[in-house]
Amino acid sequence: MEYCSPLFTRRRLGVAVAASAMVLSLGAAPAMAATPADTLVIAFAFDDIITLDPGEAFEISTGEFIGNAYSQLVRYEVADPSKLYGDLARAWTVSADGKTFGFELKPGLKFASGNAISAEDVVWSLQRAVLMDKGPAFILTQFGFSKENVKDKIKQTGPLTLTIETDRAYAPTFVLNCLTANVAAVLDKKLVLSKAVAGDMGGAWMKTNYAGSGAMKLREWRANELLVLERNDNYYADKAKLARVIYRHIKESATQRLLLEKGDADIARNLSPQDLAAVSANKGILTTATPKGTVYYISLNQKNPILAKPEVREAFKWLVDYSAIGDTIIKNIGVVHQNFLPTGLLGASSINPYKLDVAKAKALLTKAGYPNGFKVSIDMRTMQPVQGITEAFQQTAKRAGIEVEIIPGDGKQVLTKYRARTHDLYIGQWGADYWDPHTNADTFVRNPDNADNAKAKPLAWRNAWDIPALTKKADAAVLERDPAKRKLMYEEMQAEFRATSPFVMLYQQTEVAAFRTNVEGLRLGSTMDSTYVYRVAKR
Repeated sequence: MEYCSPLFTRRRLGVAVAASAMVLSLGAAPAMAATPADTLVIAFAFDDIITLDPGEAFEISTGEFIGNAYSQLVRYEVADPSKLYGDLARAWTVSADGKTFGFELKPGLKFASGNAISAEDVVWSLQRAVLMDKGPAFILTQFGFSKENVKDKIKQTGPLTLTIETDRAYAPTFVLNCLTANVAAVLDKKLVLSKAVAGDMGGAWMKTNYAGSGAMKLREWRANELLVLERNDNYYADKAKLARVIYRHIKESATQRLLLEKGDADIARNLSPQDLAAVSANKGILTTATPKGTVYYISLNQKNPILAKPEVREAFKWLVDYSAIGDTIIKNIGVVHQNFLPTGLLGASSINPYKLDVAKAKALLTKAGYPNGFKVSIDMRTMQPVQGITEAFQQTAKRAGIEVEIIPGDGKQVLTKYRARTHDLYIGQWGADYWDPHTNADTFVRNPDNADNAKAKPLAWRNAWDIPALTKKADAAVLERDPAKRKLMYEEMQAEFRATSPFVMLYQQTEVAAFRTNVEGLRLGSTMDSTYVYRVAKR
């Protein structure tokens, strides 16, 4: 691929970013370029961004944008996700029956637009997410909110006060953790409604625009090309260290490495193990790593009658060479992990019972009635390490007689097909939406309605896995207030999941970034929305 055309112009982004265009043009870059002193340039693969609307966005890369550009009632500490602090909220209370949460906002806060932040904005933003009823809405609707009752359950009680009433007494930390999710981002009601068309609550405009109050604000987004953030001078807390952050969509690890080494990028976020090893020997480049609450998996659509057979589901779990993948493809960027809860969450399991065993897989296939195997397709996002894992899996599956056709695509293409339940196999990733085990239990082992027109569409639904018994167990676990008992419930669910599910769990991500030595304050978050680039500075 060729990267010889500047991505930025004076007209689009001003003089400083026009200067950036000179150094970002790979073909024209000098041997040792340098990005502008007030600008952070990040080489990053973000072709999964479909919409910028927090009420609709459900993609990992969009989560990072929202985390830097929007505020919420509460947030969790990056260093310790179990600890919460007030973001827009100055204080909060919980009623004696555990069902009503009261919040008081900090006074004098403003959106990036200059509009004042009030309880009305918070209430409307939460109500809007429920009324829109898009993918992430279930994080809020699980508390009993519906289109019919949400205006009665989430209410403004004063200029800076509001209440949220849940249907049952959940653990308070669980409710608060859910309010750290992207879907709970607070929008500028006045601005959004000024852009509304035909009662869409600004939905069409918000797909590509911005109405937040975070440390950074949106300057420009061009799908599969670039995302530009600028300092929000109206931010209430410590202002962003730099004037702007530019994300360049670069899928190839080798190209990211070259940009970093030349100085055309300050940070590279998707380097392969080989390129990481290479840049580690460069005295002008440092690396940092953080265990991520993100798990990778292969899933089997149960609408395919072959894949719906229990023996076939199990056979696939014996057709992954976990050791080889761990030692090569994901070396230093992930660890083998065969459970739906990532390490770090309550109840997470480290039991990994599966290994490559072609003979056992073939015996299971014979028992299922497919001694000679069968043909099946897998949808794959064309980026590493996903592509390498898929190709390795294709080879080991072939040894058992299974012909796997790889269907490549960008993030938007494969996610759209996956969400429509029209795939055979899918390989992808899932990042925790909030720091509580229910975030993953809710999507991997909970499917309250398997109908095509179901309201909730978690990963279990996407793969047509109809599990009423496991759904009840997940519902019970989220209501258990005794941490020890709750931990055991999740451990038991994971054991059942490992044995019976149509998910082949692969590994947990270790996110690694390489950066030039003049970059200071880079800290990768444990979740998709907690890498705060606004805290980064340059010497």
